Amino acid sequence: MRAHREKDVQKKIRIEGYMENIEKTVKDEQREGGDRMWGMIATWRMAAEGVEKGAGMLKAGGDAGDAIETAIREVEDFPYYKSVGYGGLPNEEMEVELDAAYMDGDTLDIGAVAAIKDYANPVSVARRLSRENVNCVLVAEGAEKFAHKEGFERKNMLTDRAKAFYRKRVQQDRAEELKPYAGHDTVGMVCLDQAGKMTAATSTSGLFMKKKGRVGDSPIAGSGFYADSKVGGASATGLGEDLMKGCISYEVVRLMKEGLHPQEACEKAVERLDAELKARRGAAGDLSLVAMDREGRWGAATNIQGFSLAVVTEAEELTVYLAKRQEDGHCTFEKASKEWMDDYMRTRMAPVE
Repeated sequence: MRAHREKDVQKKIRIEGYMENIEKTVKDEQREGGDRMWGMIATWRMAAEGVEKGAGMLKAGGDAGDAIETAIREVEDFPYYKSVGYGGLPNEEMEVELDAAYMDGDTLDIGAVAAIKDYANPVSVARRLSRENVNCVLVAEGAEKFAHKEGFERKNMLTDRAKAFYRKRVQQDRAEELKPYAGHDTVGMVCLDQAGKMTAATSTSGLFMKKKGRVGDSPIAGSGFYADSKVGGASATGLGEDLMKGCISYEVVRLMKEGLHPQEACEKAVERLDAELKARRGAAGDLSLVAMDREGRWGAATNIQGFSLAVVTEAEELTVYLAKRQEDGHCTFEKASKEWMDDYMRTRMAPVE
């Protein structure tokens, strides 16, 4: 009897292994041929032009790493966005310190830089670091030395416009202690290419008037970003000090792995962290998330009003959405009107008084 049971167990193991191999073969075949879904999602309206460039690459069969790097560089290079790259607002010593990160969802390789100064595209430095087995996260002078050695473009990232914002802020707060600016609009993206590869990346200048050397969630794996090609990816924006407390991007991917739709995963992660922070500390900072799974389904959630996002997939043309948070924590999405889009750019490009 015992011998029969052992044979049955061994037979079951062989059958299960056989079925796993069949399933893997089917998925591989879909990835190589039949499954052509692609997509990209990003935080904030400012990402739209970059996402449009990345979408063109994805539609042509391009790599998710190349597409997401190109898309974020577009944001980094635009001088009128005050929270990313060139034109980003400075710290309290009037220095522009930048944070950026990149993750390859196929290999789980990660690269990140923090508090790097005087280099044009920190996301590209982060991506290059992702190919290192060790020393893949560098900060400040160490990140700058690496960027110089690798031949990245050196550039003064402090614009006259950013100086004007700084001087205005100092004048306003002359009588009281300088406090960080409330805005912290990190550009964060998740990308899926036709081969099934997923990537996530971030870039930010962080809080306006932050302490020298301050680092938020953006270059921290699992907090500001996470990608796993077997599941999906997520990226966060908001108050980094609070986003880090929940490892929130990893949490979204973990929830998707359990079978939740990206929308449900984002809402659950935001609501749980928001409630936990309020219960323990009486308040929660801004928490906003975007996510996409390996099927190209997307989601977003926030605990604030005024959060916007840009989305494009093989099945959906590039759209900027305004997220509307309901009382029960669920989020609905309204397509941004032309008037809203025009006002957005007009506000950001207006002269500094």
